[in-house]
Amino acid sequence: MTEVSHFELGDFALDCGVTLPSARIAYTTYGTLNAARDNVIVFPTWFVGTHADLEWLIGDGEPLDTSKYFVVVPSMFANGLSSSPSNTPAPYDRGRFPAITMQDNVRAQHRLLSEQFDVQKIQLAIGGSMGAFQAYQWGLAHPDLVERIAPCCGAARVSPHCYVFLAGAKAALLADPVYAGGDYETVPDAGLRALGRVWAGWALSQEFFRDGLYREMGFDTVDAFLVDFWEAFWVGIDANDLLSQLHTWQTADISLTPGYDGDLEKALGAIKAKAVASPGQKDLYFPPEDMAWEVAQMPNAEVRPVPGPWGHFSEVGINPACNAFLGNSIRMLLER
Repeated sequence: MTEVSHFELGDFALDCGVTLPSARIAYTTYGTLNAARDNVIVFPTWFVGTHADLEWLIGDGEPLDTSKYFVVVPSMFANGLSSSPSNTPAPYDRGRFPAITMQDNVRAQHRLLSEQFDVQKIQLAIGGSMGAFQAYQWGLAHPDLVERIAPCCGAARVSPHCYVFLAGAKAALLADPVYAGGDYETVPDAGLRALGRVWAGWALSQEFFRDGLYREMGFDTVDAFLVDFWEAFWVGIDANDLLSQLHTWQTADISLTPGYDGDLEKALGAIKAKAVASPGQKDLYFPPEDMAWEVAQMPNAEVRPVPGPWGHFSEVGINPACNAFLGNSIRMLLER
């Protein structure tokens, strides 16, 4: 099992105006940092994910090749390993945990890489889903440090349609009276299961369900898929952690970085890193035309949609064809 370390941030000032006392981010590393400290890949986690969800891309001979690169996987705030509602003491515990931005996450990650490892160059900032927002933010905030970015199945700013999807998921959980404003005494099981059913209709494409591809994941029926995959996944997650990261997602926008005043075209145009954006061809959260528009605003970028019916699951390591396509895109980018 990969060892998880923690980087102590101390009293960490957040964009919302709150200073989070004794903040920390969890991280894992793979491979060896070279003497020049310039063989680094940073791979932030996605929504409620941990390093374990990303390891399918990492290793000797894998797309993120640990025989060449030092791969750092920092955990997002509120994922249960870094500072989160579930592990922060009063007064910022549970539902009182402060609002976190994508910029907060990347600022903390930059401190980790600069203070803990004295990194001189980042060869690639890569991330999927919520990690894609962070990859864009790395490219924008640190243009002289980051050589390449690879946002996968994500965006630089949450779209209105994606915002609505997330609002529906939140509402399903908050409707459970057991949630009690975050001070629940028992797990809000009904709300978490309802959220899982909302999510199930968005994560995979219509074609996925039409062709019964849930059978490839080991489920004989749609109802079995709903109960044994979707409901089972969400009931294992702390509800306050989940809602904190949902807020971060709903408010994600790289153009809120100081100096850009909400101008997304300007922010994207300032990313000088070489970039390959990899949307899922049938992703309902982040459709490929949205990422294509983002790429068109960037000076050194191209879009390579991952083909197939796997929707947002195009980048989670489940389907071999998706994995091979995405791996080839990453290798191609690292050779530039």
